[in-house]
Parts: sequence; C-alpha cells; structure tokens
Amino acid sequence: MDALSEVLRVAHLTGGVFLHAEFFAPWCIATQIAPEHCAPMLGPASHLILYHYIVEGTLEFRVDGEDETTTLSAGEVILLPRNNTHRMGSDLSLPAVLGTDIVEPSREGGLLSIHHGGNGARTRMVCGFLGCNGAEGNPVLSTLPSVLKLNVAEAGAAAWIRSTFQYAADEVAAGRPGSETVLAKLSELLFVEAVRRYTETLPKDQTGWLAGLRDPFVARALALLHRDVARPWTVDDLGREIGLSRSALADRFVRLIGVPPMHYLANWRMQVATEKLRNTNASLAQLAESVGYESEAAFSRAFKKAVGTAPATWRRAHR
Repeated sequence: MDALSEVLRVAHLTGGVFLHAEFFAPWCIATQIAPEHCAPMLGPASHLILYHYIVEGTLEFRVDGEDETTTLSAGEVILLPRNNTHRMGSDLSLPAVLGTDIVEPSREGGLLSIHHGGNGARTRMVCGFLGCNGAEGNPVLSTLPSVLKLNVAEAGAAAWIRSTFQYAADEVAAGRPGSETVLAKLSELLFVEAVRRYTETLPKDQTGWLAGLRDPFVARALALLHRDVARPWTVDDLGREIGLSRSALADRFVRLIGVPPMHYLANWRMQVATEKLRNTNASLAQLAESVGYESEAAFSRAFKKAVGTAPATWRRAHR
C-alpha cells in the first residue's frame, strides 16, 4: 500500500451526504457544520471535512477571516479540510442568514433541505461530509489548506466520478432511495482526488508531507515505513532499500518532511496505535508488537510520552 493510502486508511474517512439545497438570487448564508449535525449518519468522529458540490448555477464562496473570494459553478466541488465557518451566496456583500436557521427537516428519513432566496437565478447544490479521527497528528489532514477546489467536470481520470456524482445528485433531488449511499462513497473518492490534484499543483520549492510524495527517494522511504511499521528500521537500512546514503537520505527527508526519518516513524507508530486502540480489541501486548515495540511496557512509556496518557486510559476514553 502506498503512503497516502495508508495515511488516509488510518484516518478512517467516512463519507456521507446530509443536505440538498436550492437558492435563488439574491441570497447569502453563513454556515459551519458541527459533528452533531451529522451524528445520525456518521456516528462519533473527532473531525469533519465538509464539501459542497454545485449541481446547477453559480455562487461566490469565502472562508471567514480570509480575503480570497472564489466563484464556483456547476460541476465544481469546494472542500473544507478544517470545517471553517464560511459564506456562500449570489452576492457576499448582502447580510448573511445563518444556514442553521433555514434548514428544513428531512422528509421520511431523507436529506435535510434548504429552499431560500429571492426570485432570481437558481443555484442547486448537494452538501456532504467526511468524518475522520486523529486529524491533528495525521500528516495529510493536518497540512492541507483551509480550502480545496476540485472541478469534477474536467476531463481526465476523474471523469467517471463526475458522471456518477452528477447522476447520484439528480437522484437525491428526486428523492429516490439508495442515492445517498452512492454519494457517501463518492465523497471519499472526491476527497482523495482533491488531495492528489492539490499535490500535483504544489510549487517546486514547497516542503511538507505531500511535497515529499513528489520526491522519488522520500516517497519510497515513506512507502517502506508505512508498509512495515513494526520493522526495527534504522536510517542505514532505509537508505540501502532506496539507494541513498544515510546522510543523503536524512538531509532530503528533513528538508521535505521537517523531521528525521526515525522521528517520523515514531510519530506514525503512535497514529497507528491510537487507531488500533480505538477500533480493535487487541491486547496492549499485541498492539505493542504490531507497531514495533518489544514489550508492552516500552510501548506504554512511549505512548504516554507522546499522547500524555496511558494507552489503556486513552482507549477507555475514546472507544
């Protein structure tokens, strides 16, 4: 498994869709989605990534506290990896209505809905979410910008996502059963595609985890560490595997990722450990072995140092 897939697997991304909205110019809303709004569909999650898929029409979009205004049109998706409060509308200079004040309850267990605005041009969208855990320390989720924009109407590898998403969005609007499940799974694919495209557009001098994926040596090192997290790696071992000297690998890794390889591995082991504590019934001894510690005591010391609490205590609090 490649490093990006493994990082997203550990985050336990779970997609869903909760709202079908129709707006008529002039209109402007301010909104942020809290985890409890999605709880019936999502269950417990420590973090939400929100998205809006524009089915028809256009709108202006801006994250609160930022200056940049983005225009979105049909076939485009805006994703908010940090679930920031944001504004959308035909004209953002208008007084904003709170989104929570105009949401209509679901009908017969279907989606929430919004019908709002004046008598002008119509904009239609589907709003959904991805729930995940451990976003704070996740090397992908913690380094993404506040907004990702994806045009699924563009030709290319994601063309099938566009056609399927458009079909499912039309099915949701018509109230046909089963369409929400399709959109929920497509939400996860949309996010992965957005991360891929964002990575491809990073400047050449960009640093960070995603920039590291574009460097063939660092990407290979990350893949090896993620593929065999329990192996007693050394920088010498890793360098031999990818064809670089110890010093060359260390310099390259620190320049792009920001920490030495073994420091990165120790942090990632804790991410994997928290995922296993939350989602499995493995004993602490089994879990310790699975993430590369020779004993339960050594693992417990490392976990408490990194997380601030003993693994058994953490498990009870987060199950």
